[in-house]
Amino acid sequence: MNKNIQKLYDIAQKPSRKIIGLMSGTSMDGLDVALCEYQGSGLETKVKVLKFDTVPFDEDVKIEIRKVFAKKEIDFQQLCMLNPWIGNLHGEIVNQCLKNWQIENSEVDCIASHGQTVFHAPRILHNIDKFPNATLQIGDGDHLAVKTGILTLSDFRQKHCAAGGEGAPLAVYGDYLIFSEKGKNRILLNMGGISNFTFLSGDLNPEKVFATDTGPGNTILDAFTQKYFQKPYDKNAEIARKGKVSDSLLKELKNHAFFSGALPKTTGPELFNLTYLENAIQLSGNTNLCNEDIMATLCSLTADTIVDCILSLKNTSLPDEVFMSGGGMHNPLIVGMLQEKMPNTKFLKTDDIGINGDAKEAVLFATLANEALCGGETDFGQRQGVPSVSMGKISFAD
Repeated sequence: MNKNIQKLYDIAQKPSRKIIGLMSGTSMDGLDVALCEYQGSGLETKVKVLKFDTVPFDEDVKIEIRKVFAKKEIDFQQLCMLNPWIGNLHGEIVNQCLKNWQIENSEVDCIASHGQTVFHAPRILHNIDKFPNATLQIGDGDHLAVKTGILTLSDFRQKHCAAGGEGAPLAVYGDYLIFSEKGKNRILLNMGGISNFTFLSGDLNPEKVFATDTGPGNTILDAFTQKYFQKPYDKNAEIARKGKVSDSLLKELKNHAFFSGALPKTTGPELFNLTYLENAIQLSGNTNLCNEDIMATLCSLTADTIVDCILSLKNTSLPDEVFMSGGGMHNPLIVGMLQEKMPNTKFLKTDDIGINGDAKEAVLFATLANEALCGGETDFGQRQGVPSVSMGKISFAD
């Protein structure tokens, strides 16, 4: 037997596995690195986050990625070069984190790398009948594996698309395996660049699991803050809290086919960007609106569209607790708006049920890798958006 195949088998047989989950979102602010210890699989999955850090990207990295990010027309050579460059960069970050944590690379069983999304094109966005749902993440797994000497699973979203999904949101799988609790319906709300949530049924039936994107999270807010306030993001909503929501602009922002489309659905910054905002400002006649009011209105857009999606769930007993993760959970204005719109619901953090909310996305991809290595028996049924597939392409270190 090839030694690499033997290694896969040996890892799958271990009573516990150490897996590093990597996540870099559409905000491109840095790489989340979560070292997790796993026991079991499926609903028997037990995970402990041993170490976690977010390593910020240098401005040079952001500049290079933005040359191709969410653009229909790009320099193809730039994309080709970025793929291995990002893979090596992520590998260097992993090596440095392990050194800082005083952990040998050989102690880690595998890396689960989400990669860097550069374009998301489900049919709902590209509208070209002959082409399937598509999404592209770069940061080559082979380069990452060779750089670290650690078996790497990557490119998780392609299998989801191949099985008829849109490549997102993938949180549904990890949410079900980690956060399900018998007798408790739960909603796991992630507010990253794009907001999405997972509904978990208290009867633990995987066929009742539901996940969807709701619309923008922080993507437009961050882009607007960077352009007009020369800051990476609006920390603690300090800017937005100085403004007032414009009802007319909010109405125009919500006047888009995505929001009236059937659930589940996915989207990205290809749609929700500054061009979308500028068009809404023009159409609503708000060209004289101050920037602080625009920021406050964008916060309301995020909160409104999340609540609209949650309340549209049919034949579902909504829980009285929503567990938040992602950068948006640190925005007190958005959280306050959510609470105001759903006064009988407690908005908590996933920290309250065992997983650091900032680490959650990285942990979810580590969970997908654990499932690919030694699980894969959970049947999510035949519903749109939740195919029962094993995800992750394997890159051997040698």
